[in-house]
Formats: sequence, structure tokens, C-alpha cells
Amino acid sequence: MATPPVAAGGNFEAPPPPPMQPPGTDMTGICFRDQLWLNTYPLDRNLVFDYFALSPFYDWTCNNEQLRMRSIHPLDLSQLSKMTGMEYMLSEVMEPHLFVIRKQKRDSAEKVTPMLAYYILDGSIYQAPQLCNVFAARV
Repeated sequence: MATPPVAAGGNFEAPPPPPMQPPGTDMTGICFRDQLWLNTYPLDRNLVFDYFALSPFYDWTCNNEQLRMRSIHPLDLSQLSKMTGMEYMLSEVMEPHLFVIRKQKRDSAEKVTPMLAYYILDGSIYQAPQLCNVFAARV
């Protein structure tokens, strides 16, 4: 798990991250919520990524984590655009109730391929279903 934000103060030791799910694992049936974190920190655009990083949806090998380890904001597009590989972007925000995070593969500064979407609704994190699965279910 990620440590609480530096601005919150204190000296916290982070527990080990939750096990990463194998690629292709359908996690649409999982809901993650950390009420203790939500009671301690505001859920806003500045801290939402720290909260998302606590969830089993977070890929600890992503570019955002490399930025966090260098004390750079994990959603800093000027830094992410210089990297290649998996990354997360905050794509929609309706503070404080709804945040949409997109997982994408960056091949160059201009070329990204959307992979998955996650949404945080009133503090609960979900993986959005993929469009092909929605059509397959004939909803």
C-alpha cells in the first residue's frame, strides 16, 4: 500500500502492497473501499491517486509509481509523456463524488492506447466493464 501523502505529516510505515492480479483478470466484480483513509484524508483531485494506489486495481510497476518514488506528483503529464509503458490518468472529475481513472499504455509522447477504466464513486473504487463485455452480456 502507498504511504499517506507527505503533506499530511507524520512518519508512517507502509504495509506491503496488495497482490497484483494477473493480466487479463476480470476485476469488475470487486469493490475497494478504505473507510479509515477516507475518514483521515479528503478525497479530491490532489489525493485521489494516493487513494487509488491502495486498491488491488493498482499496478505497482506503472510509470506513475516510478514518479512517486522520485517524489514527483504521479499524474504529472509533463513527466509521464517522457516515459513509455503503463500509466494511469485522471480522465474525469466531479469532486468530491466521482473520479474516473484510465489505465493506458504509452508508446510515445503522443501515442497512448486506453486499456481499462476505473471509477471512484463516493469513495468506493470499481473497475468499469469493457465495452465488449457489455455487448456480450446483451444489456
